[in-house]
Amino acid sequence: MLICSLVLLIAVAAVRISSRSGLPSLLLYLGIGMVIGQDGIFHVKFDNVEMTQVIGYASLVVILAEGGLGTKWKEIRPVLPMAVVLSTLGVAVSVGVTATGAHYLVGLEWRQALIIGAVVSSTDAAAVFSVLRKVPLPSRITGVLEAESGFNDAPVVILVVAFSAAGPVEHWYVLIGEIALELAIGASIGIAVGLLGSWGMRRVALPASGLYPIAVMAIAVLAYAAGAIAHGSGFLAVYLAAMLLGNAKLPHWPATRGFAEGLGWIAQIGMFVLLGLLVTPHELANDFWPAVIVGLVLTMVARPVSVLLSLAPFRLPWQEQSLMSWAGLRGAVPVILATIPTVSGVRSSDRIFNIVFVLVVVYTLVQGPTLPWLARVLKLGDTAESASDLGIESAPLERLRGHLLSVAIPPKSRMHGVEVGELRLPAGAAVTLVVRDGRSFVPAPATVLRRGDELLVVATDPVRDAAEARLRAIGQGGKLAGWLHNTGRNNRGTNNSGGTNNSGTMSRSA
Repeated sequence: MLICSLVLLIAVAAVRISSRSGLPSLLLYLGIGMVIGQDGIFHVKFDNVEMTQVIGYASLVVILAEGGLGTKWKEIRPVLPMAVVLSTLGVAVSVGVTATGAHYLVGLEWRQALIIGAVVSSTDAAAVFSVLRKVPLPSRITGVLEAESGFNDAPVVILVVAFSAAGPVEHWYVLIGEIALELAIGASIGIAVGLLGSWGMRRVALPASGLYPIAVMAIAVLAYAAGAIAHGSGFLAVYLAAMLLGNAKLPHWPATRGFAEGLGWIAQIGMFVLLGLLVTPHELANDFWPAVIVGLVLTMVARPVSVLLSLAPFRLPWQEQSLMSWAGLRGAVPVILATIPTVSGVRSSDRIFNIVFVLVVVYTLVQGPTLPWLARVLKLGDTAESASDLGIESAPLERLRGHLLSVAIPPKSRMHGVEVGELRLPAGAAVTLVVRDGRSFVPAPATVLRRGDELLVVATDPVRDAAEARLRAIGQGGKLAGWLHNTGRNNRGTNNSGGTNNSGTMSRSA
């Protein structure tokens, strides 16, 4: 416990170093594991590949759930076709090009080359989610990359397992059919679990607010388990279920989001440190240059070609395609998938693992810090000042058939300077308390709201959605929201009776 707590504290402190230096945190976590490991200071010997794979899969489930909860449907919906094509056709192109390079340039057998091509064709959800949210990119690019990283794990896992199986893949069309079937099963189960889970969470009143985050994460993991048991893609199921939950109007949402982020950090730290322990650094030297060559083929040829072919029907500007080509970040997922050949008994599986490990470290070190620079060169940095989203937490008032909304006004919100009476909340909703500078008071209609204020808004159940949509619209458009632009009706899908036709968009994207 002492060692684990110290490692966790060091990893948390490393996040600060990562944010200042621009290095992806996964490299620091891998470094911690290698320092602890066999060739490090403490000489801890760890070679349990099976345990690493199990823990890695569990960590990936948590990371995908956290990423799905934080994915905004407003950004994903317009780019969903692009993300789907990129995570299917793009993966196939990437596997073929990378495997060809690994076979002819490095001299690997076709089976080993195909495994490596499949393993490194998956962009890592943890790396993409952590890096992209720090880079001010246009929402279309961010949406495509985040959705791709959530979707492409599923077909890649199926390919790696198929290539690592004892028998050869006889017919390519059978493999494609199996992939399509597993994806369809996983998607159906994920959507069903997400819809049922969000419906139930909105209608149950749990006795403690801390139970809501636990229930949400349990529902997400349930989607993975159900998908896997049904011989579908559990990874796709958990991501879709979490995305539906994240865009629904769940009670105590900020607490749930914070809990999921904490679990996501623990999963990343544990997974990367464990992978650092598993690797033996002195064995990597022989596979360094083969890994660099395979990485060059992947980064400079396979990824750009897959992006070009996948996105050609959508006619994106070349600048956006160039950035998407460079932003195909790899992380722990390829390293975890590289343990599958070892468990399956594939010949030279140790070399496959070493090549993938070196490739991930070297090219993450290159791509991560240079991504903001490339965005500026391509003039794709979204530097426009935008109003900050309101932090709204909802607590159900079961006996009163209503909701208590806790509204935090952030520094850039355009709600600053708006009078309470100018909020024009629907009938059945009212601001009952304002907390300012540590003291609370009951506001009058002429009370002027300020940045940093916290409001308590009571809304009856029928108008809860409309009240929240109105608050978010004013936070973005100011007191004239509804007259000129940014109305709850036009942008959030609300109607005059307080209903919604897309409640997920409302709660996540004001």
